Amino acid sequence: VKMQDNQSSGQYDVNDATLRFVRRKDDITLDDDPDILRAEMSCGHAVSPQSLTAWCRSLLDQGQYKFYCPAITQGTEKCSAEWPYLEVRKLAVLSDSEQAHFEENMALLAATEYCEFKSCPSCESYVEREDLSNLCVKCTICTAVKQKRFQFCWQCLREWRGPAAHSLRCSNEDCVHPDVDKLAKCTNMRLSYVDNVECPAIRACPTCGLLLEHNGFACKNLLCKRCKVEFCFLCLQLKRVCNPISGPYTVCSVAPRQTEIPVWKR
Repeated sequence: VKMQDNQSSGQYDVNDATLRFVRRKDDITLDDDPDILRAEMSCGHAVSPQSLTAWCRSLLDQGQYKFYCPAITQGTEKCSAEWPYLEVRKLAVLSDSEQAHFEENMALLAATEYCEFKSCPSCESYVEREDLSNLCVKCTICTAVKQKRFQFCWQCLREWRGPAAHSLRCSNEDCVHPDVDKLAKCTNMRLSYVDNVECPAIRACPTCGLLLEHNGFACKNLLCKRCKVEFCFLCLQLKRVCNPISGPYTVCSVAPRQTEIPVWKR
């Protein structure tokens, strides 16, 4: 973004007295082009609208709805200050469509952190599953519109068939959780820093059930980006259980391929 007197989409208004403009490198991208207008975040680090938007969008894509500063302060230590969304929205100079994208995804991610939500296969409205042990879920909107009870399967996302309460599957043919299918069909991989041990390439977080992949490098522990619980990618025990017995780079018992998705007991 070049310094200009007029403000357009994705550019700062140089006359905005509420912003503190600086002439130093971008603390997110480390770009030091002197012609790019940058502003200070509340933590004191410099950003441009483009670098801030790209960084916060990447956090959203990773399932995070809170925004933290990635700037390096000392050595490899990050600033990690949390930025309020209103600050992000202003300094990222988000367009109307970008604001809508951010706010819709933030709301959905915040809701799914505390509740089970999915889109109804008939009306596409979001429905909460209150009983986590039952795959049969009623859509109140479809029930009102159709004037008869409409239920769908939380697992295969089709209209419910069979007994009205079941924890494993409905009576639709090939009723299988899509994530279970991914677990069954994923390839094996090797953890090169852990004696090149082989294990499935995809694991469901033992705490919340989110599917995660290991990049094959570093230690065997993985931090779940949704529930923020760290676990061993090999034995599927929590890090605090596995690591005192075998270190982060030591082979432990490799858990078999998972056949069920753990239910998050929040």
